Amino acid sequence: MSFDLDALRSFVALSVELHFGRTAAKIHLSQPALSKQIKRLEAELGGRLFDRTTGHVALTPAGEALKERARLLIGDVAALESFGRQAMRGEVGNLRIGFGIAAVNDLLPRAVIAFRKTYPNVLLEMYDMPTRKQIEALQDGSIDLGFVRLPVSSPLIETKRLLKEELLIVVAAAKFKEREVPLLSLRDEPFVLLARSTFSTLYQHALSICATAGFAPNVVQEVQEPFTVLNLVRAGLGVSLVPSALRRMRVPGIRFFPTNMPSAAWRIGMAWRKDRRSVVNRFAETVQSVNVASPRSSITEI
Repeated sequence: MSFDLDALRSFVALSVELHFGRTAAKIHLSQPALSKQIKRLEAELGGRLFDRTTGHVALTPAGEALKERARLLIGDVAALESFGRQAMRGEVGNLRIGFGIAAVNDLLPRAVIAFRKTYPNVLLEMYDMPTRKQIEALQDGSIDLGFVRLPVSSPLIETKRLLKEELLIVVAAAKFKEREVPLLSLRDEPFVLLARSTFSTLYQHALSICATAGFAPNVVQEVQEPFTVLNLVRAGLGVSLVPSALRRMRVPGIRFFPTNMPSAAWRIGMAWRKDRRSVVNRFAETVQSVNVASPRSSITEI
């Protein structure tokens, strides 16, 4: 047996009004059409739901028993329909976002806050991972959107440029008092770098920048956490090359200097699968609007 939802809605309305004329007007049906719906529902259930006499309509015991259940069911159906429409518009569900240390500037947090205010029924799941792992996760469907280093070479993925990032020199303030610290002047210093096992692209980029400057760095330690790198530099264990976004950690006792090398810069963008869900579009629109409305990122915009 399958209920006719329109007939069930009519039953609920009639159970409240207990008058065919008023009910028909309320639900915008003709009275004969309403009577047919009720008779069809009664036939499906195998018994009367209403006692009808001249000028009087009353629920039968079976009708009384069905009334509350039917009202709840109609409410659930309406909620399901609303949820389905919201899901199609990308206003409910979950969104899995990948990001790396170079994307953790004030743009991403502000976008998350704005998105949660606008779409409170979307659960955001945040995953800290380097670009290479984000691309793999996008391809296999483990995440929906990533903040990655550009360019991305994959026929499954589309990107949108957002920001320009760069590697900066970071040194201990107690040791380096100069107004400028050229990269080449650090050729004899020990280097503390983000570990190649986790940050392979950043690690290779740092080596490449040093090579362009004319030397191979003496890497004495590789570290998994960006905050640890900054604190080891502050303690005098070495110097480093880090993304400019790390300035926002505000670690005292260190100084940042530009390399003044064009090759130290790269672009960051959003990435998603071409067959993305609507909720991805909603988040991407939020990021764009936040970036345009308040371009305060510590990373240079492009």
